[in-house]
Amino acid sequence: MKKTFRYLFVAAAITLAGCQAKTQDQNLTALVEQINNNDLYQFVDQKAGKILATGFNAGDGYGEVWIRDFNTFVVHSLKYIDQQEVRQNLINFLRLQGEDGNIADGFLIMPEGEKYDGDYYHTKEGVPELIFHKNTVETDQEASLVQAVYKYIQASGDQSILKAEVAGQTVLERLEASMNFLLEHRFDEKYGLLTGATTADWGDVQPEHAWGVEIDEDTHFAIDIYDNAMFLIALDNLIAMETDASKVSHWKSVHAKIKANTMKHLWDEQNEKFIPHIYLDGSPFPADFNENEIYYHGGTAVAIEAGLLNREQVKKALDKMNENVKAANAASIGLTMYPTYPKGYFKNEGMYPYGYQNGGDWTWFGARMISQLVAYGYAEEAYEALQPMVERVKVNDGFYEWYSVDNKPSGSGTFRGSAGVLLTAIEDLKGWASTAQ
Repeated sequence: MKKTFRYLFVAAAITLAGCQAKTQDQNLTALVEQINNNDLYQFVDQKAGKILATGFNAGDGYGEVWIRDFNTFVVHSLKYIDQQEVRQNLINFLRLQGEDGNIADGFLIMPEGEKYDGDYYHTKEGVPELIFHKNTVETDQEASLVQAVYKYIQASGDQSILKAEVAGQTVLERLEASMNFLLEHRFDEKYGLLTGATTADWGDVQPEHAWGVEIDEDTHFAIDIYDNAMFLIALDNLIAMETDASKVSHWKSVHAKIKANTMKHLWDEQNEKFIPHIYLDGSPFPADFNENEIYYHGGTAVAIEAGLLNREQVKKALDKMNENVKAANAASIGLTMYPTYPKGYFKNEGMYPYGYQNGGDWTWFGARMISQLVAYGYAEEAYEALQPMVERVKVNDGFYEWYSVDNKPSGSGTFRGSAGVLLTAIEDLKGWASTAQ
């Protein structure tokens, strides 16, 4: 009797396992079909192609080519614009590189016969056709350029760009100099991490000024996850481009130290999140403000791309983002942060709660999280999280810069960064679907 019962139990377990496996296969098939037959993906692809074929500036609200934006669509520009033109736009940033190795935010062709703001734009001897600017509160321009050059090479196969000479140095040497700039001029010895002005997550607006894009006497310097995660990705890319074994060893050592210090000082183990800031000389916010209640969506997505979290932690990050979206009644995980900084905490009036970088919903970062979800084996969750992002491209007939908490579009309607990251996310999902069965 006992043997009979045991056999029945084993048989039932086998049957149950078989049913579960069959259900999983059916779910997998359904997901693959959804990905392959999503009409919105085709719409996004066609719409993005028309926009990306027309230039490199960030969008219709911007005249400049911004490196932080170009980094996120350079691969897709190669599909629509001559490779040499794409290459030259990357090299232009190195033609404008500072003597200390710093990289500008953006540049544009000198307006013929027109005046330009000499307080904001600068010129460089030997590059008469371009004017450029640098938002000094950021610490991501150098990392963005290294990443962009690496992506360009991966997509085009053009290794020769690294040996191209720019004002007496090769492109690779200048990229190394940009990384050294960060270590020499944007590095805190105590924590062993990169620093910058206080901003909201990945933003480029400090709270102490009505505009807020330049370091000044009121700046509160801080360390955050976004800057250091971007640096880690750039170091990975630089290591892959290096051919000198001693340099590879050097940059690997730098990477290991930055990675270890990032998790040591910025990861809040108890709350399973990255803290917003480590302040080097006081906070710009009131003493009774608990900033660590804020969860940074953008910086967390980039940290995942940098390999700082494991698969289980990635899922917990997604769960928290979804929880925040629900609490804010927002549309997508592109929600920059939750909760937001209170009204008046930034002198820039555009940084009101759920405005611009203070809780605005940016596909530009939300779609990066989609790519990471696919990479970490969460294709179903990625598909669901991407859907509201592609739906609003169709509804609004454009790639808007950011969306309000009630999903109303704002900013440039041809934001190339948004188009680029959406195309990448869709390609990642389709790539997964092509190998899933």
